[in-house]
Amino acid sequence: MKILQVLLFLFTLCTAAQAPLTVTVRDAANNAPLPYATVKSNGKNYVADIDGKLSLTDYATSFTVTYTGYDAQTISIKHHTTHYAILLKIKPELLGEIIISRQNPATEIIGKAIRRRPVNDPQQHLNSYRYKSYDRLVVTADPDSVQSRIDTILAYEKAGRFIEKIDSAVFKFKKIVSRQHLYQTEKISEFLYDKKQGLKENVLATRMAGFKKPLYEFIGLKLQSYSIYTDDIDLFENKYAGPLARDAFFEYNYKLLDTISINNRPTYMIYFDAKRRLKRKLRGVLYIDCETYGIAKAILRVKNVIDITSVHYFEYEEEQKLWFPIKKTLKITKGNNKEDIRILGETIKFDAVDSKDPNRKKEPSDYVYLYSEAHNFDMEFNTPVTIYRRVVDIEIKDNAVNRPDEYWQRFRPDSLDTRSLTTYMALDSLVAKDNWEQRIIWGRRVINGYIPAGAVDIDLRQIFKYNNYEGFRVGFGGITNNKLSQIFRVSGYGAYGTKDGAFKYSGGMALRLGRFSNSWVGASFTDDIREIGSTSFATDKRTFKIYDPRPFNLTTFYNYQTWQGYIETRIIPKTDSYWQLTRSRIDPKFNYVFMQGQKPYTVFDLVMASVSIQWNPFSDFMQTPDGRVESEKRFPRFAFQYTQAVSGVLGSDFNFGKFDFRAEFQHKFLNGQITSGLLQTGIASGDVPITHLYSTSPNSLLKDGILQRITISGRNSFETMYFNEFFSSEYVTLQLKHGFTRFTLYKSLKLSPMLVTRFAWGNLSNKDAHLGFAYNTLDRGYYESGIELNEIFKGLGITGFYRYGPYQLPHFDKNVSVKVSYVLNLF
Repeated sequence: MKILQVLLFLFTLCTAAQAPLTVTVRDAANNAPLPYATVKSNGKNYVADIDGKLSLTDYATSFTVTYTGYDAQTISIKHHTTHYAILLKIKPELLGEIIISRQNPATEIIGKAIRRRPVNDPQQHLNSYRYKSYDRLVVTADPDSVQSRIDTILAYEKAGRFIEKIDSAVFKFKKIVSRQHLYQTEKISEFLYDKKQGLKENVLATRMAGFKKPLYEFIGLKLQSYSIYTDDIDLFENKYAGPLARDAFFEYNYKLLDTISINNRPTYMIYFDAKRRLKRKLRGVLYIDCETYGIAKAILRVKNVIDITSVHYFEYEEEQKLWFPIKKTLKITKGNNKEDIRILGETIKFDAVDSKDPNRKKEPSDYVYLYSEAHNFDMEFNTPVTIYRRVVDIEIKDNAVNRPDEYWQRFRPDSLDTRSLTTYMALDSLVAKDNWEQRIIWGRRVINGYIPAGAVDIDLRQIFKYNNYEGFRVGFGGITNNKLSQIFRVSGYGAYGTKDGAFKYSGGMALRLGRFSNSWVGASFTDDIREIGSTSFATDKRTFKIYDPRPFNLTTFYNYQTWQGYIETRIIPKTDSYWQLTRSRIDPKFNYVFMQGQKPYTVFDLVMASVSIQWNPFSDFMQTPDGRVESEKRFPRFAFQYTQAVSGVLGSDFNFGKFDFRAEFQHKFLNGQITSGLLQTGIASGDVPITHLYSTSPNSLLKDGILQRITISGRNSFETMYFNEFFSSEYVTLQLKHGFTRFTLYKSLKLSPMLVTRFAWGNLSNKDAHLGFAYNTLDRGYYESGIELNEIFKGLGITGFYRYGPYQLPHFDKNVSVKVSYVLNLF
């Protein structure tokens, strides 16, 4: 018995010694948290977080809490007490060792740091540099923090004992995270910088749990800023005002907390916080070298919908007189939010938190966090650097996905632990079992309108259609993929309209000229029909629509028989471009005569040359073994297209030019709200038949009654404008949208409200040239506004719009449009 008591006593001591202490530091006057307070224990300094909280694992019999402008407190550790709430009292003295003339010493320190950015920023101070980096990202949870019990326990009351059922979700979750992480990726990169060429990342090795071939879009995500010296700080796909921006004093308040030593150099510890709480700003701490005023360490924090902490570590390079980044960490946890949050395509999902409910039970997502850590090594400064293929910001080498274990071991700072190794084995097995990799490949193709079938991708858009001219249209088409060849492709389709009784078909082939630029030269012939007045950019990506409402009530089509030669390429930086030369025979399939002078035309020939360019100047691009992708989509984005028809060449009848322009804008908020805008305009001059004019995307059927006009809503169409109602030779449209955060209406019913308003103006020159066809112009301006309630249930939603202004119709119901919306979520 005595031996058992001794063992229990020793076990109690071990448990007590290993148990972490939770320290919370607050202001004694108002109970407000003191962010980044300093806690000294066992001869080491520890820094609390932005809420004044700290978990202390290395301690003796006491610890001391200090904060600038407050009296220090030394706390004796009590047996069985693991939480300490410390209240500090204000004192009037400032740091004695710092003598600065201004009232707020932090202001002068930050001012010097801003003025010395050109000296301390590595990208401004150095002519060139290179280094390698090992980056690891995990989605995980600390098993020791998960409070769990078994499914049932025996509970006692005065009336006797009974079985109390406990939710086992947390218990099962703890078993999983004790064995493995929820998600894991690794990456080894080489960063090259030249002052003239900029910065480029070459990915030497990459590995993603569960996938033989990584999802390159995830690799290209920039979760935190590369530099701390920029005016704007990127943090989890959002921009914030930088604490060292040129106008930082208008955005932030600064406070000197302490002086500490980093790399045996004294640094000021300065806390910064936003002046205006409603604006999207950061909070955090900057450690600024007392001599050079360079950043020795930076802690950036965002805490609202999600809790983000980004830490930048630097090492002082004596020869360069410069603090250079050596490590970055990022931690994302659940914040105070009432709505679901999805990160990395639902790789990590946080459920709702209601701070008003003190009895809310803990859910597994309360413990989940995303953690990323990058270590830099093998630094070289001011040595000649050659950057190849600078048109892309990230380039993944062809052998990066097939590196052996020995290669990884050479660059990992530490060997993978048991949980990490188990994660790879478990997720590799899970993804293979559920065939997720093939499902993702399949889903990507479906979004673009194809179904993979061996060496051929079947074109979904050609299988079945309906319009009022052809009736039911059935057909089959496809295009060869990389399984057949990576240097040439063959495409084509055939279709038959049950109402017009005519066959339509197309065939073509293309040859790849350059893999890096993805340049193709091709030729095709097409005999088909098209809606009149339609406007599209040749560089627009194909999207698959289960149902296209536009041609449902149309009879105004034209047949075109077109020979085409084209070149598509990405050789111009940040662009997709499409260059084509066509000869077409145009046959309008409705009552229409086009007058050129005194000569009428019912059928005509056109020879046209056109160039279309999609330019995304602020986006980042990544070159992968499968091709180039837009790794970071930024706005604004621009599209240009010019078309020139030439008369007298190969029998061409008309001479005219068309210029089209589109600008897209978007701003995402951290709480999930999105504001977007679309500006589009076109000008056509010369002898332009109505087939090639503009109809500004109408999407309302010519039927009586609101219910009879219900169809599928368009993406950017005018929902209250009737087909063939307006035509223009020059026009401009403006669309503004604001989407609110998604919320639950009832159980599985959720709403994503979006307010929308649209405007259009147009004019038509040479009106008398178009005979046999009735239409209006838009010279007085067209207006509509409404609301979209998207994804209410399983992708389905509803929209409602109202038409007003000069073109408002006399009957109220004619101005109202109700549509069904649908969002296709494949995974």
